[in-house]
Amino acid sequence: MLFLILFLSYLIGSIPFGFLLTKIFLKKDIREIGSGNIGATNALRTGNKLIGFSTLTLDISKAVILLLIIKFNFSEYLFISSIAVFLGHVFPIWLKFKGGKGVATYVGILFCINIYLVIVFIVSWLVIFTLTKYSSLASMLSSLFVPLTSYFLLGDINYYFYIIFSLLILITHRENIKRLKNNTESKTKIY
Repeated sequence: MLFLILFLSYLIGSIPFGFLLTKIFLKKDIREIGSGNIGATNALRTGNKLIGFSTLTLDISKAVILLLIIKFNFSEYLFISSIAVFLGHVFPIWLKFKGGKGVATYVGILFCINIYLVIVFIVSWLVIFTLTKYSSLASMLSSLFVPLTSYFLLGDINYYFYIIFSLLILITHRENIKRLKNNTESKTKIY
């Protein structure tokens, strides 16, 4: 059962909605636009906000739908399934293992595991983004606030799980970190 859950979680996580939406509706390859990333932020760079927000919604939803099924039927596999769906998004089999940065999928994971932590993530993301206009910086800092909140405010024994995701998100943003240091990171317009 564990292998089946891991396999299905990875496959569902691998669905590249940003790639599919831009290919179907714009007849473009998102990997040749902006940063080349398949996630929602780069989907916004296509110039089509509907594609961008649809990508965001679908990348969140693929984690939510899957993990709610796992949570209510195989709860002992919730955390391992969460990691598999995240890794599927970041390393999709369909795109030669070059995927998104995992932030939207992580929001879906948090929604299923602890609603308070998803609120912390979203509120901190919005505040940081409003102040800086850097989606990458908002994503990285918000992901760091989650384990801190989990440990210090909620006393959650699973805080280490959120530390793993914070590290993974920092790794997926390593190029953004370099650009932020060099002051060459692109600002994002979401409205």
